[in-house]
Amino acid sequence: MSKKVLITETILRDAHQSQAATRMKLEEMIPVLEQLDDMGYYSLEAWGGATFDSCLRFLNEDPWERLRTLRKHITKTPIQMLLRGQNLLGYKHYADDVVEKFVEASIRNGVRVIRVFDALNDKRNLETAIKAINKYKGDYGAICEATICYTTSPVHTNEYFIKLAKELEQMGADNICLKDMANIILPYTAYELIKGMKKVLKPTTKIHLHTHNTTGTGDMVYLKAIEAGRDIVDCALSAMGNGTSQPATEPFIATLQGTEYDTGLDLTKLLPINEHFKGVAARLEKDGILNPKVRQIDVNTLIYQVPGGMLSNLMSQLKQAGKLDKLTECLAEVPNVRKDCGYPPLVTPSSQIVGTQAVLNVLQNERYKMVTKEFKNLIKGEYGQLIGEPDADILKKVIGDEQRVTCRPADLLEPEYEKFKEEMKEYYTQEEDVLSYALFNQVAINFFKYRLARDKKVDADLAKTKVYPV
Repeated sequence: MSKKVLITETILRDAHQSQAATRMKLEEMIPVLEQLDDMGYYSLEAWGGATFDSCLRFLNEDPWERLRTLRKHITKTPIQMLLRGQNLLGYKHYADDVVEKFVEASIRNGVRVIRVFDALNDKRNLETAIKAINKYKGDYGAICEATICYTTSPVHTNEYFIKLAKELEQMGADNICLKDMANIILPYTAYELIKGMKKVLKPTTKIHLHTHNTTGTGDMVYLKAIEAGRDIVDCALSAMGNGTSQPATEPFIATLQGTEYDTGLDLTKLLPINEHFKGVAARLEKDGILNPKVRQIDVNTLIYQVPGGMLSNLMSQLKQAGKLDKLTECLAEVPNVRKDCGYPPLVTPSSQIVGTQAVLNVLQNERYKMVTKEFKNLIKGEYGQLIGEPDADILKKVIGDEQRVTCRPADLLEPEYEKFKEEMKEYYTQEEDVLSYALFNQVAINFFKYRLARDKKVDADLAKTKVYPV
């Protein structure tokens, strides 16, 4: 079997989500899309995650039009997206009919690799999405990449992750992704875990490893994973690589050149592409969106387990509150809150839920004096099953005598697509608009009003900022 390492390039999605709150504009991508397409990557991660929300809320872009534009320029390399299972690209569970329609629309509009995960690793929250991917992928040659969110705790063992990988394969996954959101997996742990997965998975099932370089161990993790037999890794061009982003692409390619793991990618062809993104990074830094701190190594992440996107958003929250000096204290509170609620992996939406609660605990000078609705729902079981048991005293304080949810949360939801379609019908221009509204309601409506003002050649900025503020 070939030992060639395949690379997914994340510069179009996770790199700027992790370092700059997902603020890269489509117009900043277009000039180099054909060059990226010609490189020979396994895939280009360019959609999903927080891009959908950011397009509507901050960038005045239709995320569906962004996807279609990407597809026009990227014709050879599969476009990859990140999908949050039953949460889709929002922050709550959606009914099965909405999940199926969203998956179908994503594939039809150009996505070819769907990395689907659940923040709690609850397989029940992946069932509908995986079935939908497999239902619609055949016509387009799409790939279902089921994902395990890696974390460390007393209840998360290698045996647990290996068993979960096999179960996801049996549910219909083509690839298994091991998603290390905060760069907390260590090199020899990665080696043992990948070895274990290789023993139980089919030879045709690819293992895709995702990590960041927040703690500075990302490159070493990848090298040991390569020796263990992984198939694909995620990298980001150095203009926005390393730090809270993925390990940089160029040095990784150079390291493997001439070895049995050679990626086959031409390093010289990447240099002008990276120069372009250096300019984008400079713009983001000038605008105060990309904080240079996110490019620094922080081994404390091994304790806090805070992913890059969560860290940049946490810093943004504290900056807006004038409390950036409380960052270290808030980071130290994160693992305490995580333990209290049963050790959920820290990835959207659980990372935002735990992070926000940690901030409240610090700023209120009293733990759980104020509790967000989302934290209450998390600890109650409305997001799915927690692997660990929440602290009994915290559970009592947060939910009182309310019953915890023990079924698949989506089983409690009635079909809702037609209801959403009726609610937003005056703004309807395409079926995809219904899905945008389903996920982000008022934010989507604000964008639809902006789009209408723009298309009718009236003052679109006025329509958005003065009449319909987000």
